[in-house]
Amino acid sequence: MNTAPATSSRDLPHPASEDIRLEAVLHALSDPMRLQIVRELAADDDELTCSQFALPVTKSTSTHHFRVLREAGVIRQCYRGTAKMNGLRRDDLDDLFPGLLDALLAAAGRQAARLGD
Repeated sequence: MNTAPATSSRDLPHPASEDIRLEAVLHALSDPMRLQIVRELAADDDELTCSQFALPVTKSTSTHHFRVLREAGVIRQCYRGTAKMNGLRRDDLDDLFPGLLDALLAAAGRQAARLGD
């Protein structure tokens, strides 16, 4: 698996777009916290810092969820100063799996409405 090389200790490795696997994406999105992160990124349509997410988990668990999403190729993370920025890799996902992200986000929205989340 090719990953973008880390050029400094603050650079984070990401899979190259051609190495993003459907099963890794689906696994990453199968967790409710990770799906919430992706829904918030998709709704904002911009990069967000980790601290902008109100996740009901510890900081270490939150870090784990972001790492799983990054390693699956769902999000891109980079440092801007001391802030770790998160952005949805929508273009890569849409190119590789047309319609998948939109279908998952729509289904998650319907489920949230149904369950009152």
